[in-house]
Amino acid sequence: MIIDTHLHESKYSPDSHLSLTEAIETAKSLGLDGICVTDHDNNYLKNDIGTSKKIDDILVIVGAEILTFEGDILVFGLDKVPKDMVHAEELLEIVKRNHGVAISAHPFRNNNRGLGEYIRNVKDNLHGIEAFNGSTLPHHNLYAYALATELGIPCLGAGDAHLYKQVGKYATYFNDSIRDEKDFIDAIKTKDFCPVIRKNEQFEKIDIYKTPF
Repeated sequence: MIIDTHLHESKYSPDSHLSLTEAIETAKSLGLDGICVTDHDNNYLKNDIGTSKKIDDILVIVGAEILTFEGDILVFGLDKVPKDMVHAEELLEIVKRNHGVAISAHPFRNNNRGLGEYIRNVKDNLHGIEAFNGSTLPHHNLYAYALATELGIPCLGAGDAHLYKQVGKYATYFNDSIRDEKDFIDAIKTKDFCPVIRKNEQFEKIDIYKTPF
């Protein structure tokens, strides 16, 4: 399965110009199997569709992108997210207690919202690093890939879409069949996935030696 694991829709992420319907339609047209809606600092979409739902043949999984004092972290498996800003360690402990998963989003983006080198301090509680983010400069993605490789943390790809053109620019290929949020969390924990890039109207597994940009 191929899933864009980081996307924002406009109802609960004010900076997005992409509706959930547009995101689903675009994902389907690109050949994606699913999308993860990770709105900023909330998972309110759960009130509308539950933790996950198949809509027009696209699996929609609800997570959240939480800004901690150290940077952004994608979280899945939480009923509620912290109302106030917390440190990364605290958020990761909350995720751990709830048997969820946490992914470092765009670690080296130049807007000071990534964990960057701080990943070294919390690596044991991270389940993945978003090494290929469609809204991040290529060389900053490469910094993330290099750190993930050094630390042995699995890499993911995602569009981080706020516009329909960003959907599926990068995504993540999972060997497992994913039916719902629980399957997604389990698949992340198995580490049996890899980033993909959309190229020539299809998705290709990323081979770093071929410079995937």
